[in-house]
Amino acid sequence: MSKSKTLERLHKEDFRKTVDGKPVELFLLSNANEVEVSVINYGAKIVSVLVPDKKGNWVDVVLGKSNITDYLNDQEPYFGAVCGRTANRIADGKFILDGCEYLLAVNNGPNNLHGGLKGFNAVVWDARQLNEQTLELTYLSKDGEEGFPGNLHVKAIYHLTDDNALEVSYEATTDKTTIINLTNHSYFNLSGEGDPCIGDHKLQINADYFLPINDVAIPLGRPKEVEDTPFDFRSEHTIGERIEEEFTQLIYGNGYDHNFNLNRSEEGLVFCAKAVSPKTGIAMEIFTTEPGVQLYTGNYLDGSFIGKNGHRYPKRSAFCLETQHFPDSIHNPDFPSVVLKPEDKFWSKTVYKFFK
Repeated sequence: MSKSKTLERLHKEDFRKTVDGKPVELFLLSNANEVEVSVINYGAKIVSVLVPDKKGNWVDVVLGKSNITDYLNDQEPYFGAVCGRTANRIADGKFILDGCEYLLAVNNGPNNLHGGLKGFNAVVWDARQLNEQTLELTYLSKDGEEGFPGNLHVKAIYHLTDDNALEVSYEATTDKTTIINLTNHSYFNLSGEGDPCIGDHKLQINADYFLPINDVAIPLGRPKEVEDTPFDFRSEHTIGERIEEEFTQLIYGNGYDHNFNLNRSEEGLVFCAKAVSPKTGIAMEIFTTEPGVQLYTGNYLDGSFIGKNGHRYPKRSAFCLETQHFPDSIHNPDFPSVVLKPEDKFWSKTVYKFFK
């Protein structure tokens, strides 16, 4: 077996640490094509994704940190993480379920974001590497953690296929009715992490509708057609082409930070989005079982801290495509439900396929 290209850049010992009494490690997935993905069990975070570009050079296409200390002290706590118990925002940090009101942390303006002060991005998951291409991560979120009801058993599986696809699957069960909305929050730059801008990336999103938001990023409720707006990515547009337009929704989001309601005519995996870097020729297609995807264009990155390889990450140096249920669904009965009952099992799958 050839020497790992990832471990020439990242060192396992830099990620070894006991956090909250549990060991943190860096795990490496590799396939027959020598594509490599590294993951730490702190936050179930994807640290690197190494794929070949059009010239055969190996490019790391996700933002991240070089050691566990930097992740623990990160000004951007969601790099590559699984977000939960509920990804995205819950208005006013509270909700009513089965007649009971639950109060959550308010950690994003007036809202709850990505599970609260210590969401799934900031806990140590139990890890088991099943083989060279598969990592299983599990976590028990106890009843009352971050204000949410029910003991929630969660499993995340990362599997790297031999056709250069990273499959991310989630399962969850609860002993009390609760809410759940899981996503992976990887920041992508297909020109390579450290490249300063994703404005030239071509993007396509399979959605006829998006969710307009108010000035604190909560959906107004009613979806809006993307047609004749800067949100129409049904055919390819560059990310930067319309992002500075004087359009109210772009002003509210400081760029794109919105849910797109994916076109879906059947159950199972559907095409979600495609992004391409003209610099490297690296393309990524996403397929998902989820009903929506949040496009976030790194609007609040500011270059004030150092990531991998000494790189700084300025504003819009990465984009996120967070497959998930819709933001604030618990307050919108017309949205796909995020309620999970004890007799049911939550399951979700998203596939990120890389090619050139």
